[in-house]
Amino acid sequence: YESFNHTVEELLRQAAADAGVQEIKLTLYRTSGDSAIVEHLIRAAGAGKQVAVVVELKARFDEAANIEWARRLENAGVHVAYGLVGLKVHTKTLLIVRDEPAGVRRYCHVGTGNYNSRTARLYTDLGLLTSNNAIGHDLTQLFNTLTGYGRNLTYDRLLVAPDSVRTRLTELIEQETRAGADGAIAMKMTSLVDADMIDQLYAASQAGVRIDLIVRGICCLKPGVKGLSENIRVRSLVGRFLEHSRIMRFANGAGPGEPAFLIGSADVMPRNLDRRVEALVTVEGAELQARLDEIFAIQLADEYLAWTLDRKGRWTPVGDDPFTNSQQLLADRARSRA
Repeated sequence: YESFNHTVEELLRQAAADAGVQEIKLTLYRTSGDSAIVEHLIRAAGAGKQVAVVVELKARFDEAANIEWARRLENAGVHVAYGLVGLKVHTKTLLIVRDEPAGVRRYCHVGTGNYNSRTARLYTDLGLLTSNNAIGHDLTQLFNTLTGYGRNLTYDRLLVAPDSVRTRLTELIEQETRAGADGAIAMKMTSLVDADMIDQLYAASQAGVRIDLIVRGICCLKPGVKGLSENIRVRSLVGRFLEHSRIMRFANGAGPGEPAFLIGSADVMPRNLDRRVEALVTVEGAELQARLDEIFAIQLADEYLAWTLDRKGRWTPVGDDPFTNSQQLLADRARSRA
């Protein structure tokens, strides 16, 4: 619930005008018709910085707009790439390279939502802003791949589809399955469709793992089926804002009793895992992990916006207690932090 204009857009505005910034690279899936993001990129190119933008021309409903943005960017001297053959580029990633007295430093953003100032006022999304060296290295590798300068590269803190997201999620679910009753999984996403992933969650449930799923749209998993999914609970949140963030928490993902957190662009669907370029980033640090735990705790306790899914595929409102409105509570927390 922090302002997109005063975080991501402001970062780009300052980078475009900063004499120390050498390079700016960004993936553009959807953007608004009056995009300040594009204007900042054009100004950066005009100031002599190396600017590279990966534009997805097959973003549904935004094809014509993206072609027009690509033309404007190219005319301004921006290096425009169109992704990889056969794969739609759906990542939400930004890399800024700056020359500083101590050496070159990379500033990164990995998000769950598009670089779109209009939808940012309507959608709830998350983004990680960091100058972590490992993440900066990973984003450099990713942009090298997307702009044609590298292939078959490896990553440390990023999971990149179609190469490693499915494999790593499988490993994390299996890790919780081995932990049995000491295992726990919480996942928030737009849609849960992938049959293999659903079977793995069923197996984890049968092993005693507690599983909480927040699914805004399509859910092909059946919770609460005796002997199959008794330990799985599924809910959806429908409120003033469209829930768009993707968050995953595995209680033993970083070791026994040590949770692993992921955020990023991928839903648990075959198209996201196998036919798109997606990026998930591991979120480390006690303070940031506590923020993600806070989101899960508040949204799983919501009895105002929440609907629950039963084993017969029926959605039922949980209650009508306005004091548990998760969107209002999280907005209040954001205001108090500010």
